Amino acid sequence: MAAKSAGSALDWGWNHSPATSAALVAGGAYTVATAGTVTGLPASHALLVAGAGAVAQVGADLYQHRPTGHTAARCAAWLTAGGWTAIVLENHTALTWGAAGWWAAGTAAGMTLARGLVRAEATARTERHQRKLQKWANKQAGDWHERLERLFRLEGHQVDGVRPWKGDVGYTVLVTMPSNTPELPADAVRKLAVDLRLPKGGGIQILDGDTYGQTLIRVTAVDVLAKVVDLPDGPEDTTVTSIYDGLPLGLKPDGEEARIAVVDECALVVGQTGSGKTNTVNTANAGALRTDNTVVMHIDVTGAGISLPWLHSWAIDGTANVPLIDWTADTIEEAHILCDTVIAGIAARKTGHQNLLTEDDKLTVTHDLPEVLVAVDEIAELTPGLLRKLDTIVNTGRAVRVRVLVCGLRATQDVITAAMKKQSRVRVGMRVSDPEELSHLFPTGGGRINPKAAPYKGCGFYSSPDEDDVVSDPTAFKGYRIKPKQIRALSVAYADRRPQLEPVFLDTEQALYYASRWGRILPRIYKAKQLAPTTIPYTAIDVLYPPVNEFTGIPITSSTEDDEDCNSGPRVVAASTATTTAPAGPQVRVGSDLLTTMLNAARPTPGPSNLDDATVIRADFGRVIQQAGTPEDRPSPVPQLLAEAHQHVVAAGGRMWSSDLAAAHGLDPRAFGTELNRLLRDVGVERPGVGTVRIGDESKSGYLAETLAEAIQCYRNTQ
Repeated sequence: MAAKSAGSALDWGWNHSPATSAALVAGGAYTVATAGTVTGLPASHALLVAGAGAVAQVGADLYQHRPTGHTAARCAAWLTAGGWTAIVLENHTALTWGAAGWWAAGTAAGMTLARGLVRAEATARTERHQRKLQKWANKQAGDWHERLERLFRLEGHQVDGVRPWKGDVGYTVLVTMPSNTPELPADAVRKLAVDLRLPKGGGIQILDGDTYGQTLIRVTAVDVLAKVVDLPDGPEDTTVTSIYDGLPLGLKPDGEEARIAVVDECALVVGQTGSGKTNTVNTANAGALRTDNTVVMHIDVTGAGISLPWLHSWAIDGTANVPLIDWTADTIEEAHILCDTVIAGIAARKTGHQNLLTEDDKLTVTHDLPEVLVAVDEIAELTPGLLRKLDTIVNTGRAVRVRVLVCGLRATQDVITAAMKKQSRVRVGMRVSDPEELSHLFPTGGGRINPKAAPYKGCGFYSSPDEDDVVSDPTAFKGYRIKPKQIRALSVAYADRRPQLEPVFLDTEQALYYASRWGRILPRIYKAKQLAPTTIPYTAIDVLYPPVNEFTGIPITSSTEDDEDCNSGPRVVAASTATTTAPAGPQVRVGSDLLTTMLNAARPTPGPSNLDDATVIRADFGRVIQQAGTPEDRPSPVPQLLAEAHQHVVAAGGRMWSSDLAAAHGLDPRAFGTELNRLLRDVGVERPGVGTVRIGDESKSGYLAETLAEAIQCYRNTQ
């Protein structure tokens, strides 16, 4: 079934102005007079209806506190209309020119009167509101002047104004500080919150004003952050937007919308388990997919969790005719292919779109030349090789509008690379328990952040460049709640506006594997599920699998990359069998010559027992600890245990659980793991994802071929 049309619908709402309402009443009176003349309706009925209308008008005006003169004018209009109708009914003159003329004059007068009354009442209401607001602001200014003097012993300060927020959730106080005390003390936030007895989740935020010496004190009097705020999805909230508008995340304490800018900047989202980080990522997905000039790609090697809700309408239900997510990398190998393609696309755009860079040094995003936003979830699960490729995208993609949104549990160096953090001017920190984590994520302006100001699930802090490219101080917000059911509905609404990558981006050697990406991915993430017919255009083609480096297990997407290890071209799986027999991981077969060389290099050459001590090698469990002789006589510095472990992992497809690897060596799992981990630590190699490896739907402690290969290379470099 095709996706629903996003066209406009008829509006059956009664959206009338006062003038049109008066015209409708006059038209009703003329209709009654005409029909009553034919049917013999008594004139007294018209007077009875007019009287009832006047009484009802009095009640409505009293309820709305309208002026007495306005009430009298409206009642007179009711009685005038009723009187004209009664006269016409009595004389049977509804269709005469005289009656029609009086009716037209009365209608015009009624429309003018209605418009004038409404304008006068709106002006009076505004003036009353302004007077009430000014009275409130004057009182607040006096209270704040006294409060600052009492709490902080200020002298010479001035409260220049108090401005309320919409929704009556808080207000902002503008203070001019004395020259001898240009800033409030560090504990001012807590002291002010306690003095005002503010609710938790609200509180105080102190910001710098437009000039030196000005201080803005933002007071949240209502706990907006405690509420569950659903992502708006009405017709007015699903109209086409642009990536230049930013991505909405939720609401700030003042009721304004929190937005992040990702056209020029990369984004970094961190949060502990259960903080609502995944929901925030999906909210950002919704904002990007609502546009018509952004291509969204995902990297989530823990099972494509951030992609599955957005793909369901296309892959399973068949209600969306295109995939909302242009590419999702659900495995380490697929992530390498995606990153290689994006890196090559960045280079292709820089050379292929030079004619578009005459007015600016950055491309202008359009539907035909979309931004590429790569969202990466669970960054800690990625291998060092993948992190280096993501660093390349982060560092080189800004001018050609390729940006990265990175998600992790923490913003520390062991999770987020230095390049990702330095280049991500957009920072989002979800609920945390340790204030130091927020200070680490927000190095400027984070000293005054109190995690207790955002204590609820789905709350967090964010900073993002504004229209003047100035990064704002960290601000609390409550993320929109988006549910899978809503995601599926939005997928249908957003399907028809999805842009496609331009030929320049895809005219690279690495992009050879782009067209058949879903033929590789869908069988892995949906397994035996029946796919919808909407997937056929994407899977009814020959599926290409790149050759794999036999040593590292990394797919080779370029003929200039590792030529010595690539002795075959892309492996093709026929489209008829791609959905049933496509392998879950790279099919690696290690040549016997390579294995023999690796293993023999790690073993000492046997010889007579009385061999001179100069050629004796002493070793402990899997590690050479002492050796002598000339460099030509020395064996490979790679420990035998590490080389053999790498052999088994490569033969198993690039990843292997610790228990299975220990069994392949015939060793105790605990002793084996302790020794192998020590060998990795000795050369500074860490296992990604805290050593967790996913095979199928299960995650256990294990090893990746890429990790072991990196350690082997480190040992070789120390020779």
